[in-house]
Amino acid sequence: MRTGAEYRESLRDGRKVWVMGEGRIDDLAMHPATRGMVAEYVAWYDRHFDPAWQEILFTPPVAEGQRTPLAYIIPQCADDLRRMGRAFSETLLLSAGNITHDAAYGNLIALGILDATQRMHVSEEQIANATAYRELIARTGRFLTFSAGGATIGYRFREDPTERAALRIVKETDGGVVLRGKVGMHTSPPFAEDIYIGSFCGVQYGEHMATFVVPVNAPGVTVVCRKIAARHTSRFIAPLSHRFDELDGQLWLEDVFVPWERFFLTEKAPEPDKPRRPDPRGSIAEWLFWHQLYCWLSKGEFALGLALACIDAMGLREDQPTQEYLTDMLVDVQTVRSCLTAAELDPDVSVAGYAKPNNLHIATGSIAMQQARQRLTEILRILPGSSLVVAPADSDLADPEMAAGLEESFGGGGYTALQRSALLQLTWDHISSGLDGRESAFELHCNGGIPAWRSQARARFSRYNELANGVLKALELEMPPIDVSGLREVARMPRRQVAVKEPGTDEVTGDR
Repeated sequence: MRTGAEYRESLRDGRKVWVMGEGRIDDLAMHPATRGMVAEYVAWYDRHFDPAWQEILFTPPVAEGQRTPLAYIIPQCADDLRRMGRAFSETLLLSAGNITHDAAYGNLIALGILDATQRMHVSEEQIANATAYRELIARTGRFLTFSAGGATIGYRFREDPTERAALRIVKETDGGVVLRGKVGMHTSPPFAEDIYIGSFCGVQYGEHMATFVVPVNAPGVTVVCRKIAARHTSRFIAPLSHRFDELDGQLWLEDVFVPWERFFLTEKAPEPDKPRRPDPRGSIAEWLFWHQLYCWLSKGEFALGLALACIDAMGLREDQPTQEYLTDMLVDVQTVRSCLTAAELDPDVSVAGYAKPNNLHIATGSIAMQQARQRLTEILRILPGSSLVVAPADSDLADPEMAAGLEESFGGGGYTALQRSALLQLTWDHISSGLDGRESAFELHCNGGIPAWRSQARARFSRYNELANGVLKALELEMPPIDVSGLREVARMPRRQVAVKEPGTDEVTGDR
């Protein structure tokens, strides 16, 4: 495990990062748009050297007291998944679920690559390369982030249908391939060292879809990030958005060399004119969905914790409607936590024998969390009352002209005006700030939303025939056997179509 200082220094590697509205950023650790997140990732690494976190972040000691960071293990059993899940839960709650892509997430990406190459078994060399890369991540703490590989909107409007994929191979050598193109939205690209580009990039190689791991600082790479989440300059007013802005972005590749060791064939190419169907044996993102649901749960649990703190600060402990609101919030977050527990205690097993969180439970929990999200937010907006809107800043409370009057308005009941205002500002930043708006918009797009998860649940449920035929036993009549297992054959959710007018004609074609 490297230190936070070593991670910070790794960012000074010549990478080209552009943030919309800010321009090119040469030193991520110093620029106001990025330094908050750099500090948080530094803290993530340094937490592993804090004795108070040893029991949470490391495996139990083995011979000679040796322990391994849970962020970098390959889970072999339900106990491993439970330990990893606890570590995710404890660390993600610190950011209210806003740091979704940390170095632990990178290990899960590498594990997904390894699993996919083992499932496809295209060659022993592919498996060896994936094994070596995951071991590199675990040995060095190298930071990897994920992109599905979708094309940008401009590419999807190109006149030539063969030019609409995100990437293309422009040259192949003995050492690797040279890529050109632009990849759409993904999270934390300026802070990572490598980016995994998934099969939606559209590069077909023989009978398979090609995927790639690209260093952020490779010649020809440009990381283009969205504008920063709107936030106040005061850390008192913006305690979350001041620190937790991962900066989603695009990846531009201009003749970027990728060695064969970072070139992975992870799924079969789709048949022409047929929908792409998920591999029934699993997907590269199965461990990622698990981590993602912990992020969503952390956001919900943080909201519940704020609600509990607010009812104390606002004197609402005995108010019956408030108690009902809290019960609703508690049921929502506990439902999701129960799904995570079930996913870990009832694991799937990969072809190589690794423990995989059961994605039927993950899909169920993801649907429950997305359905509850708006309700949790609205309840937390209701509980503090109008004080949430007009809470003062610490600078207002320090001003001699305003201090006494604001103390009268916001102090009392065991809280000073400063204490109550700090809690109200934290609550506002969690559910009414630009950061919250960013998170809501991103999660809407990052995995297809509820329709995609409903398809996942339908595909993962395995008891269709068992239940359908089981109820027939209650009849004193011979019944024909039922086979409805075809319900599991779910096509991957189609992407929205862009209508493109063909040059020189009035014909319009659809591009996904």
